[in-house]
Order: sequence, then C-alpha cells, then structure tokens
Amino acid sequence: MRAEKKLISAEYLTRLNASPFFMVVDYRGLSVGQFTELRKRLRKTGAEVHVVKNTIFRIAAKEAGIADLSGSLAGQLAIVTGPKDIAAAAKVLKTYQAEFERPKIQFGYMGSQRLSVEEIRAIADLPSLDVLKAKLLGVLQAPAQQLVALINTPGLQIARVLKAKSEMPA
Repeated sequence: MRAEKKLISAEYLTRLNASPFFMVVDYRGLSVGQFTELRKRLRKTGAEVHVVKNTIFRIAAKEAGIADLSGSLAGQLAIVTGPKDIAAAAKVLKTYQAEFERPKIQFGYMGSQRLSVEEIRAIADLPSLDVLKAKLLGVLQAPAQQLVALINTPGLQIARVLKAKSEMPA
C-alpha cells in the first residue's frame, strides 16, 4: 500500500477508535450543496460524515477489529461517526432522507454489533441521550420524594392539631 493510502487508512482507524458507532450511507444523487447541508446538520449533533474509498475503509475497519466488511461496501459511500450519541446522528440521517430521499442508509455498527437499516431507524425514533437521562433521574427521584412526604405527614398532622387547639377559644 502506498504511503498516502496508509496515512488515510490510519486517519479512518483513529476515527473508528474514537467513535462508539459508525453508519455507512450511499450518497449518490446528492449535490455538493446538499452534502454540505448534511454535514452542517450532523455537526450540530457532534457527528461527522466523510466520503471514503471502500478499500481503504475496509482495511481500517479490519484493523480496528470491528468486522470484516468484505462484500458489504459497494458504491459511493460515506461514513458517519461521532463521539457520543448515535440516536442524534441517526435522527439527522432519517430526517434528511425524508426530505431529499438521500442518502440511503446501508448499515451501521454500534460497538461490535452490526445494525440493519431498520435498527438504525428504530434508534432514530428513540429520545436523545439527555432526555433519557432526565427520565431516569425522575424515576429515581420519585420514590425518595414519596418517602419524604410520608415521613413528614405525622409531624404535619400533629402541628395542625396543636395549632387548631391553640386557636380554640378557652
């Protein structure tokens, strides 16, 4: 492999190692302006999309220990990666595909598990990670709030009785 290709392969290997997920999309039919708009939308979620040569990406994925992608990569492909939330990036892709009918999602990986197009769309329908954390925190706080209310109830009742007794005319 030429030095330039090794350098590019190493760059993709670094991206794959830094990202807990990647999604492969076929970007055929997108104009430069549309692709730039997709990049902007993904950037807002912290994700990136990069056009990649299939053979170089196949080598980088194999070196990253993700999978053997032989036979999976064909056509003009771009790779979406990000440092954290796959749901936000999948939401952007799903929305963009609904608007422009492109890019076509091919497949993805989260960790070492392969994701089908249907699974990626299901992930896109999930709430964002921040919303899920807030819901979990609410669920965890609810029993504690109920416990505090139950503990305070007898004391409040005694205080009310004493107040009512003191306000009674003698």
